[in-house]
Amino acid sequence: MGHGWEGVVLKLFRGRDFTFTVTGAEQVTDRFRRVHVTDGGLLAATGGAHPTMWVRLWFEKDGKPHQRAYTLVDPDPEAGTFSLEFALHEGPACDWAKGAEAGDTIDATLQGTGFDLPDPAPSRLFVIGDPAALPAINSLLDAIPETPATIWFESSDEADRKLPFRLDEAHHTLHHVERRESGAHLVAEVKAALPALLGDDHSDAYVWVACDTATTRALSAYLRKELGLPKDRVNALGYWRP
Repeated sequence: MGHGWEGVVLKLFRGRDFTFTVTGAEQVTDRFRRVHVTDGGLLAATGGAHPTMWVRLWFEKDGKPHQRAYTLVDPDPEAGTFSLEFALHEGPACDWAKGAEAGDTIDATLQGTGFDLPDPAPSRLFVIGDPAALPAINSLLDAIPETPATIWFESSDEADRKLPFRLDEAHHTLHHVERRESGAHLVAEVKAALPALLGDDHSDAYVWVACDTATTRALSAYLRKELGLPKDRVNALGYWRP
């Protein structure tokens, strides 16, 4: 399968193509599936992995290529392996994940995945996301495990409370937020709680946001314009469109 005009654009932006091979899969919950793969040389080519690192996977729908972004889970550069996690819903990506078996292959393009944690590491972390962002959230918590973190996690199903969060009760506080009003309820919950948690000194805090595009934009604007957080203390990326 070719990658169509999107593939051409990614090539122009120096996207690098790889082919992953499935080694196994597991159903984590009814709505969440993990697929294990070999990396086709990706980790060796990039010199390893960073927190929240993601790739674009290619799927076919109605005879046309479609790409979606997925975070690398537990990358092992020495073995050349990692996993991919899918919050299951309707669509070609989830259809592929549901049927993935050892020996299957999938094309991927690496482009646009850069991310650097602040140096020195923040003394406080605030994370806002949803099931699509869970792999990235976990990789962030793994990267700075002793940093106190407050997480607002938006979900639309009770089963999402059973998802595999990598929490340390001594350092991490998780707030489940029901998805309502197309994300506006999550925005309101964050606005109600975050100012008091931040206090007057924002210099030691870092806020990471990955929700649907509209919610991410609303939160990003609030953090930078109303709370006055500098750009280097906020990372916001819209993961999907309703």
